Amino acid sequence: MVHWPAVLLSSGVLLGARALPQGPVTSSVTAPSITVSTVVASPSAPLSSSLPSQVPLPPSQAWCPSNIFCAGELLQTVNVAALYADPKTFVDKPTSKSSQEVLSAFQAISNDTEGSIVDFVDNNFRGEGLELEAVPLTNFNANPAFLNNVSDPLVKSFSQTVHGFWTQLIRQTNQSALCPEGTETGSCESSLIPLNHTFVVPGGRFREQYYWDSYWIVQGLIQSELYDIVKDTLENFMDELENFGFIPNGGRIYYLDRSQPPLFIHMLADYVAASNDTSILGRALPLAEAEFKWWAENRSINVTSPFTNKTYTMARYAVNNTAPRPESYLTDYLTANDPSLSTPLTEDERSNLYAELASGAETGWDYSSRWLKDPLAGSAADQNPKLRSLNVRGTVPICLNSILYKAHLLLADLYESQKANASSVSAHRDVAASIRAGILDLFWDPSKLAFYDFNLTANARSTLFNVATFYPLWNGIIPDELLSSSEKAFGFFSSLNMVLNRYNGTYPVTFVETGLQWDAPNAWPPHQHIALEALRALPSNVTSGALPTPSSGQSTFNLIPDGQLYVSEDALPKQSIAGSSNASTTGSSADINKLDGTVINGGNKTDGEGWAATLQRELANRYLTSALCSWHATGGQIPGVLPRLSDQELNVTQSVNNTGNMFEKFSVSDVDSAGRGGEYTVQAGFGWTNGVVLWVASKYGDVLVAPQCPDLLAQGSTSTATTGGSNAASSVRAAPALTVALALVAALVMA
Repeated sequence: MVHWPAVLLSSGVLLGARALPQGPVTSSVTAPSITVSTVVASPSAPLSSSLPSQVPLPPSQAWCPSNIFCAGELLQTVNVAALYADPKTFVDKPTSKSSQEVLSAFQAISNDTEGSIVDFVDNNFRGEGLELEAVPLTNFNANPAFLNNVSDPLVKSFSQTVHGFWTQLIRQTNQSALCPEGTETGSCESSLIPLNHTFVVPGGRFREQYYWDSYWIVQGLIQSELYDIVKDTLENFMDELENFGFIPNGGRIYYLDRSQPPLFIHMLADYVAASNDTSILGRALPLAEAEFKWWAENRSINVTSPFTNKTYTMARYAVNNTAPRPESYLTDYLTANDPSLSTPLTEDERSNLYAELASGAETGWDYSSRWLKDPLAGSAADQNPKLRSLNVRGTVPICLNSILYKAHLLLADLYESQKANASSVSAHRDVAASIRAGILDLFWDPSKLAFYDFNLTANARSTLFNVATFYPLWNGIIPDELLSSSEKAFGFFSSLNMVLNRYNGTYPVTFVETGLQWDAPNAWPPHQHIALEALRALPSNVTSGALPTPSSGQSTFNLIPDGQLYVSEDALPKQSIAGSSNASTTGSSADINKLDGTVINGGNKTDGEGWAATLQRELANRYLTSALCSWHATGGQIPGVLPRLSDQELNVTQSVNNTGNMFEKFSVSDVDSAGRGGEYTVQAGFGWTNGVVLWVASKYGDVLVAPQCPDLLAQGSTSTATTGGSNAASSVRAAPALTVALALVAALVMA
């Protein structure tokens, strides 16, 4: 997606900012009719063109045995033809004939041209996602209790509207379109892993149930009092644990080589606490043990600390895979077989790269400078050199180990609540204690007041600061330095304070701009929730003091401990302002959003508020602002409360025919557009965005206020004047990586 800047006056006031109109709260939500649209093939070369020459096929993957949807001649040929902007489209298409008939038709193709592959796919495959269907929420309550916590009328009405979005994202397996399992002679073949229960999809290209997305979806479903859908979600995960021994990344067979951040037990504990339904535990507790066993046997290593010489069993992301990911086949294929490489990769180097790419996908952060040996390689437009330097398996990550620590404690608590299995209670608490010791030893830097990943290759902590620093506190690990000193506790969160004062949006993944989607300027909804939970974890004795302020002439950057960010102030991501390209990069004038006692779109100043409460209020309001303003800027409206923008305004965001997007990611510098970068177009839907909105509304409803959204016409005018055209806050533009991929296909055609 191409970025378009939010425009500020040098004083920090949003140019033409408008207070969104107030109105009465509506009380009804209409369940929509969901239709599945099919992407039309649009190859990047003329239909008469010969297909590009191909490199030899990668080894077949035992975990993915399909001859159609897994690594093999058919999948590679369809991908090099580049029929679809997103490679995931093809592998989500069930066949319209038996596997044998499809394979025979493929072998019978007489001329390898773009047109012949288009005809083959059109004649042998159906629409992507047809194996799933939307279902009504029969027990949907339009007025859940959490709305009573929200004071502002507009915020309440928006929260209720987001609550209603579950009706658009609920799915179940479509039994009438389901292909038979375990046979090549059935009527069709599909990549879907059928599920027995309903679930919520993230949205967009993510048509099936996903693992870590579901955690934040569950947070919202609990606020929406949709406990039966939470239970169904957990039952689906338990079915997968029984069938596969682990929970895959998502509900497709091409995800069966990898998992995602293991939040099943977190979801289980939250469900039991919210619903008081302990009946689920009889099945869930043994399966939780199975998940721990899988991570211990497949993702754990012993790490000896260079700081204390103690050895810990820690977890990492490490996928065994020697072929391109089926859902990203073309992008992985071109990363490994880049025609611009002066020396082509060897087969071993390609296999290693494919394993790294899959491991990066298992982290959920696919991809980030956090995992790179060389973050400065390549460019934002050409990410292949960066991706070829992935070192995921050589990284012991903060996030994964923090999650596993808390999961062991939660499982121990669940056993204890049932007054059963005392030995398991003790064993899980012992494992948790060991992981905690490893986290504090390997990751915690007491001088910089931050957590850093441990790099196995260098046998040292990484120097790259990222939002994962908040994961230990979210999961209950608070270093002694933060418990004993208000100054140090603030120092841990000082970069958050800097972001709120310096930028328009919410907290970014890193402060490095690489073009990868898990780097600046992108700010992801789960991380705003984690940062808020980390703030809530601190005791009042270190958070009750007033928010520190920088010395005269300095910015809030100077409150950050030396070396914590490993980025100089003038190298931070830039913030656009009105009348010139960027705000000041140093000094007090860099804090363009600073107000007396608060920040722009940070809620109202509260007398006697401690610094942690101030940061929570400001971040909660800023997140609500990002979600609401970007939704409104792309056609969202609330009848009788929030009018739809004019076509002239919506034309700026290419949203005249749109009804509002809840984006999967936002931007540190904008509150009315999506994030950008990565290997696919920014997605709208969006499950975890909705979940975090509802959680924020429930927890901070008394301090949330109606946001001031930027004036789209003023932005469009300024953008046209400064960049030669306006860029849309919509999800219709191709990501840079894809543009490069198609260019590489064209290069291969010409070769």
